Amino acid sequence: MQKLLLSANNLFKYFIAAIILAIPLYPKFPFIRIPGTYVSIRLEDLLMLIVGVFIAVKVLPRIKDFLNRKVERAMLIYLAVGAISLISAVLILHTVAFHIGILHWIRRVEYFLPFLAGAFLFRKKDENLLSFFVKLLGIVIIISFIYGFGQRYLGWPIIITQNEEYAKGIALRWVPGSHVNGPFAGHYDLATFMVMVLPIFVTLMVLVKKKTTKLILFMLLLAGLWLLSEAISRISVVSYLLGTTLALFLVRKYKAIPFVLAISLIFFSLSGSLIMRYTRIIDVTKTRIQQLQKKLFGYQSKFIYAADATVESRHGVYVPTPTPVPILEDRSTSIRLNVEWPRAIRALVKNPLLGTGYSSITLATDNDYLRLLGETGLLGFLAFALIFIRIGEIIIKSWPIRLEGVYEKAFVFGLLGSLPGIFLNALFIDIFEASKFAILFWLLIGFLVYMLKEPNG
Repeated sequence: MQKLLLSANNLFKYFIAAIILAIPLYPKFPFIRIPGTYVSIRLEDLLMLIVGVFIAVKVLPRIKDFLNRKVERAMLIYLAVGAISLISAVLILHTVAFHIGILHWIRRVEYFLPFLAGAFLFRKKDENLLSFFVKLLGIVIIISFIYGFGQRYLGWPIIITQNEEYAKGIALRWVPGSHVNGPFAGHYDLATFMVMVLPIFVTLMVLVKKKTTKLILFMLLLAGLWLLSEAISRISVVSYLLGTTLALFLVRKYKAIPFVLAISLIFFSLSGSLIMRYTRIIDVTKTRIQQLQKKLFGYQSKFIYAADATVESRHGVYVPTPTPVPILEDRSTSIRLNVEWPRAIRALVKNPLLGTGYSSITLATDNDYLRLLGETGLLGFLAFALIFIRIGEIIIKSWPIRLEGVYEKAFVFGLLGSLPGIFLNALFIDIFEASKFAILFWLLIGFLVYMLKEPNG
């Protein structure tokens, strides 16, 4: 019996290893197309299906014990609310096609599966097992860097899913001023993944004693910073700096904070595209403030006159031609404020309790909280928040967290430090719906929860 248990644990170990490597690194080529939508079944979904079957085999014999766990129960509540929202959307509001909505609901189930897989492995703390998985995350960063470098300088293909045509698996090429995606399905996915994992490796770098290991981790950090800067996600840079600072603060490595921040800021300053995007948002903000001041305190002309653009009047006198003032705007901000966010708010107003169903407000909202409210209403939002409340309770009960191993400290405090940055990113990105990020996020959260509490807690 003991040999059988060890065999099952080893099987889960390699399934999780496959998740860590395959989910972020395998491009999102469609495997089975779904009519009426550009959401496809992909090979990663088959991997998660196999993992789900193994989890079901282990859970079903102990279903009462499973239902007593607060985090898992909160996940079931969220999925139940999502199912009710979907039924309401299909039968009452007619805002969602059933076959599309059910696929979106199943996708949410898929995202939670790695949490359960991590739970079965980390019932007992195992420094060697954790270091194995952390090293795999390092390999993901290295391969992502190599592939991203190839996209940027060698014309390697880019596979993304940002619209219907791209989601068919069309290979694109990097052009000047565009984002580097690496093997991820979009630059935001890549950037938020770095926000999650880089604080772990920064913390590990300052904790390890061996100089060669420190050097390897420093090179890994530089690779991650390059990917983060070339992804050109302004909010992710801020989130990374926040997460890294908090992680180092939690491990009481206060002197390392200025050094790491200085290295990071120097690296980011070398990215002309990133600096240009920050400059643009500053210019737009200044312009809007000036326009507001003129409206409040003085007259603002709607036209400027170009001396070299003249027309001849009826009396033969050349007069300046009025030229409209050019509109200075930040495109991504304008889309959010004028299109995506109002659309989610309208969906919430239409059905405040249950929203208008998964997929009803199109593929992107660029604010995960508004997307939750628009698709599943206040009940769905509160149910999703309950998951993090339960996780927070476990963290609080475990405080002060006492860990012996270097990898344990780096992983736990690095991931805890990254959480505020991830929540900040969710204000501007639908990150909990991005499969390459969400699957790994819930896997690492599963590790964290079961490292901090007893199995029956």
